Amino acid sequence: MEKANVISEVCSNLMSGKRDKGEALLTKHYPFYGLEYAKRSYSKLQMLNILIRDGFIDRYSGQKLIFPPVLRVLSETYPNQFPYHPNWKVNECHPAYWDLSPTMDHIVPIVKGGENNSENLVSTSMLRNSAKSNFTLEELGWKLYEPGKFSEWDGMIHWFMEYVENHQELLTITIIKQWYMTVQMIYKKI
Repeated sequence: MEKANVISEVCSNLMSGKRDKGEALLTKHYPFYGLEYAKRSYSKLQMLNILIRDGFIDRYSGQKLIFPPVLRVLSETYPNQFPYHPNWKVNECHPAYWDLSPTMDHIVPIVKGGENNSENLVSTSMLRNSAKSNFTLEELGWKLYEPGKFSEWDGMIHWFMEYVENHQELLTITIIKQWYMTVQMIYKKI
């Protein structure tokens, strides 16, 4: 039953004094998921493992993503052409931060009963993560794309490691150093 029709039916039942019938309609066709929200945070290593597993591909669009500190290196090198803002203000940072910077998202949102495990996590852009919010793929008419192959697209992680090796001054920037050290933990494996 279409959601607007459910609400229309509920209102008709309410107007007719059939409160219980409206309640039954809501419960069956448009239920409220009152699950407890818990803030989740992930280590850089957990995030890196998901990004590598997904081949640095946005699983909601199929588009390539860029390893996050690569964008920061560009902002440090080209501050006027590739600005960065610590809070990612849209009018003060380059759009690549929203378009290409990966984050993790729950395919089935936790608030809709999804599990907080790696099988329910995928890589996506900050833009799509923000747009998806707590909606399901079905609610948005989106689909889940197959993961990419890390051997074909590495999100520029190897470039990042080589560039930072040759420009150690970048390690004074906390986020670049954190990512660099995280990659070093698994670098020989990739």
